[in-house]
Amino acid sequence: MAASTATKLSARERLLEAADDLFYREGVQTVGIDRVIAHAGVAKASLYNTFGSKEGLVCAYLEQRFDRVKNRISRTLTRFRTPREQILGVFDALGEAFTDPGYNGCAFVRASAETAEDSAIRHAAESYRSWVRELFAELAAACGYAEPDELARQLLLLYDGAGQAARMDRDPAAATTARGAAAALLEAAPLAR
Repeated sequence: MAASTATKLSARERLLEAADDLFYREGVQTVGIDRVIAHAGVAKASLYNTFGSKEGLVCAYLEQRFDRVKNRISRTLTRFRTPREQILGVFDALGEAFTDPGYNGCAFVRASAETAEDSAIRHAAESYRSWVRELFAELAAACGYAEPDELARQLLLLYDGAGQAARMDRDPAAATTARGAAAALLEAAPLAR
């Protein structure tokens, strides 16, 4: 039998892993801090020393998810040459998430729906949405569309709708459907003169 060479995770890493599992499956308000601490196997002081509060932990959990989404999309976009192909490739990256058996909807939508309007959690979710919208706008501008910001808003609606359909209808093909709608939208959108 080979000896285990796995390195022990830090208290921060264990808390984030527990938060990711519990918050994503059950919701940020449903899961109490004591459950996260027990799941992580750390002392309560570790949470407060590392994150300051439950809200701090939720924000760190969302930031970690945001990094994963950015990495997945960025990795996927390297397969495409043109900005138009990359816009459609965003939906391919989204589809990868939908095929995960544990897919439970958009973590940012779910967390922001459970928090106050002015919370740091809501701001973390808004940062994610701004990034996706800006990515679409940059790619649309690179394509030469007349109104890249408006087109980005429309593409974001397709992106959001695909996520909701994948969750509510348990339809992993929702990203493919949204990709088709995005292609039609790109065909119809006017180019700058």
